[in-house]
Amino acid sequence: MNKDFLCLTDWSRADLDAIFALARDLKARQQRGEPHRLLAGKTLAMIFDKSSTRTRVSFEAGMVHLGGHALFLAPGNTQMGRGEPIKDTARCLARYCDGVMIRTFAQSAVEEFARYCDKPVINGLTDSYHPCQVMADLLTVIEHKGSYEKLTYCWIGDGNNMANSWINAAAVFGFELRVATPKGYEPDAGVRERAARMGAKVTYTHDVMAAARGADVLNTDVWASMGQEAEQKQREKDFQGFQINLDVVRAASPECIVMHCLPAHRDEEITDEVMESRHSVIYDQAENRLHVQKAIMVTLMK
Repeated sequence: MNKDFLCLTDWSRADLDAIFALARDLKARQQRGEPHRLLAGKTLAMIFDKSSTRTRVSFEAGMVHLGGHALFLAPGNTQMGRGEPIKDTARCLARYCDGVMIRTFAQSAVEEFARYCDKPVINGLTDSYHPCQVMADLLTVIEHKGSYEKLTYCWIGDGNNMANSWINAAAVFGFELRVATPKGYEPDAGVRERAARMGAKVTYTHDVMAAARGADVLNTDVWASMGQEAEQKQREKDFQGFQINLDVVRAASPECIVMHCLPAHRDEEITDEVMESRHSVIYDQAENRLHVQKAIMVTLMK
């Protein structure tokens, strides 16, 4: 089992399935009001170079539920934010804390941090990957569909960190994935090549309806992610038609579920009507960030 949780393809399917099982157990315990202080006395450092709602609250609340403590570190109040080498901060935090969660820009920064930190490091999001989110998404699929297997998944929108992470998930778990992006916004070429080498069943297209046809799971994200605000107007033009609306939902399986990692720009990448429809499991996804991240922390830190 890997020391860190940086990218799904670092982990085996069996080990990730064990995290799902633990997440479901921890969620059931919480719903029954049973204490589950599995990380009593443990401390998680949380480094945020990007703003956050769900990541911060779910990790911090999760550590409280597990009997531990979380420390919020923003770039303005750490020496790393003032230019201290990553390896120096990593070595020091390893002596103070039992684990580190990082939400930042470059995947290379998280990997360098993990290389020099001998305590578990969790990727809370980078420009390349968002593995905790996809784990929460798949836990939601398991709850609503009984299993993540034998389903067809459809990603519509930007070939961003979420698209990359879904491609990684298809490679590890073996399900069929269709990715529909505008021309010029395809997922990372290296991610696609690695998935192909792993035998992933992924189709890439610029045709939204072809990708959505008969799909069991529809998924999307904002057209412009954090750090891309200057591109917003251009992206609004380029992404016309790459929206999950009722027509797209009707093209999918009659019992399809619709997902969005949030925050959403309603009536841009997804309509308000679809977000509020019976197909939406978006808030179950958001809740499951808490449960799956608790399972990841217990797996790495216990």
